[in-house]
Amino acid sequence: MTACRNLIEWSYLCQTTKKINVIMKSEHTENPEQEKATADDSKNTESPQENKNTDSSENQDDEVVIEENNSEIIEDNWHEKYLESHDKFVRLHAEFDNFRKRTTKERIDLMATASSGILKELIPVLDDFERAISSNETATEIESVKEGFLLIYNKYKGILESKGLKPMHSKGEIFDSELHEAIANIPTDSEDMKGKIIDDVEKGYTLNDKVVRFAKVVVGQ
Repeated sequence: MTACRNLIEWSYLCQTTKKINVIMKSEHTENPEQEKATADDSKNTESPQENKNTDSSENQDDEVVIEENNSEIIEDNWHEKYLESHDKFVRLHAEFDNFRKRTTKERIDLMATASSGILKELIPVLDDFERAISSNETATEIESVKEGFLLIYNKYKGILESKGLKPMHSKGEIFDSELHEAIANIPTDSEDMKGKIIDDVEKGYTLNDKVVRFAKVVVGQ
């Protein structure tokens, strides 16, 4: 009786163990597919984010490349402008230097030959003086000698006046330090002559209304 009961229990235990093994095997077979699906879902979930990050990185790289290209273009443009400006400056400096040298030479030449015109006109006066001197050696009439010198004087004076030289007429005028140089002051009995020029010792001259020689005068006081 006891042996029969043990046999039944053993049979029941074996059946139960077999069922448990079948259930576990079934679960083990289903889990890989579920895990694979879960992995696929996770991959599909993460892919858009990764793609977004990749696109963002590529866009940033493109922007960096564009900025570098723009920077190189700007730098090239500035370099070209610098070379152009430098070339203009060098040319302008050379032209100015040539102009300065040319004007300096012209000014020196002008100063060296400025008096050539009036000297050329005074040479005939010198010729007249030489002829007068030669003629005076045998002259017997003083009046002819005086007349000859007067003619030479008038000719010489006319040449100077044609160049703008004019004599000052200072006698009787009020003393003016801008025109006159007082060499003496003398007392005068006339009230009208006080502060005025009594005598014109050395005549003054103006050239085109500019004083070239002050008149040396005597002033009454």
